[in-house]
Amino acid sequence: MDFDMNSSQILTLDIIPLCYEFSNSSCPKVVYPLLLRVPLYVFFGLVVVLTVFGNFFVILSIVHFKQLHKPTNYLILSLAVTDLLLGGFLMPPSVIRSVESCWYLGNLFCKIHNSVDITLCTASIINLCFISVDRYYAVCHPLLYQTIITPFVTLVMISICWSVSFAVGFGIIFLGLNILGMEDFYHENVVCEGACILFLSAASSTVSSLLSFYFPGIIMLSIYTKIFRVAQKQAKSIQDSTKKVQSMISKEEKKATKTLAVIMGVFLSFWTPFFICNVINSFTGYMVPTVLFRMLIWTGYLNSTCNPIVYAFFYRCFRKALWTVLSGKIFQSGSSRINLYSH
Repeated sequence: MDFDMNSSQILTLDIIPLCYEFSNSSCPKVVYPLLLRVPLYVFFGLVVVLTVFGNFFVILSIVHFKQLHKPTNYLILSLAVTDLLLGGFLMPPSVIRSVESCWYLGNLFCKIHNSVDITLCTASIINLCFISVDRYYAVCHPLLYQTIITPFVTLVMISICWSVSFAVGFGIIFLGLNILGMEDFYHENVVCEGACILFLSAASSTVSSLLSFYFPGIIMLSIYTKIFRVAQKQAKSIQDSTKKVQSMISKEEKKATKTLAVIMGVFLSFWTPFFICNVINSFTGYMVPTVLFRMLIWTGYLNSTCNPIVYAFFYRCFRKALWTVLSGKIFQSGSSRINLYSH
């Protein structure tokens, strides 16, 4: 009798939930209790809605209102498109994968999903790099700014940003560079039906992290450090009335620079933990728990949710544009020429 009970207990313990119950190659499934899954779906759903609508508002504002047709805002537009795509394309499948712990959308879409993930993260930081260059000329060389940073130059920057990002994102995954040298380990220990893991070898994780995050991050920090040093010198050198007038003219540019520096700081704060973990994981035998890794990814995703909030908080023009949209005045004739900078 005791033997039968022990046997049944052992059999019960050996039953592991699978993503695909009738597949021998299925991944194990972590089944979260309903009391946890419902709040998670609600939370992630709110994040997706805020990200999509917040960035759509930024895009609509810049496209519709004539006063926002400036080189800096074109770069912000490109960044908002990145965040919108992340919220509308990347987040929803990631919600299901995170809560259900399984991927049900097939291998091809998994590859596309991972490629877009890398593409959008790379595009975000390259956009921020070009924004820092724009701010450098606006503050440090204001007389040359309109000559150097023209709409055409901005378009070239945006084209370079997206071309490089697509090449990096889709090249790494579809050319198999992420598993180069570790193909056997990947197919024997990582691949299973119901998983969508962005696996990176030690070499690929190091190189991609350096090129997509660390090097651009250092460049941005260096440029903004230079900008604020120059701004401090300009503030100290104001002595006569002419310089005071020049200072008032450049006040808007300085405020924009501070706001965009905050955007950069938010980006680095949200994504740095993931990229540190991303490099460490490949050198420690991939010991980082999947749950922790997904939490860090979602922390990075939340950056795309916060960017529109920063715009609305720091920019009076974006707040007025939001009110114009919400009040329906955007549908009135001539609404595109509303003065967004008036009190």
